[in-house]
Amino acid sequence: MTSPQPSASPLRCLGVRGAITVEANTPDAIRSATHELLHALVEANQIDVNDIGAVFFTTTVDLNAEYPAVAARELGWHDVAILCGHEMAVPGGLPMCLRVLVLWNTTRSPQQIRHVYLREAQALRPDRALQTPV
Repeated sequence: MTSPQPSASPLRCLGVRGAITVEANTPDAIRSATHELLHALVEANQIDVNDIGAVFFTTTVDLNAEYPAVAARELGWHDVAILCGHEMAVPGGLPMCLRVLVLWNTTRSPQQIRHVYLREAQALRPDRALQTPV
């Protein structure tokens, strides 16, 4: 019996980060911004929802009208473990901001991951902001 050959690129769990500012503390605005951010992350990385291990959303404390997870479920992310919470309230921090960490099972390297920072959230990581629309 022969041993299976190791893959050139092993499957591993990597984090994909993103953030977006939200126009208003309303359910529609939070869902819309979440949809935009998740679509951009999926497009930028060709993520298959079945390869997602878990998703963590945080919002600044001024965003509490809706759970971002509701928007993910609207996109069909029904079998993904999702957790929502509030970001630390750091003085001078970016207000009205929704952040996400997607734990993704992939064969890519960390250097191949495209993190997505949209709208005013580009200021958080200008080195990671998408230079062209997705």
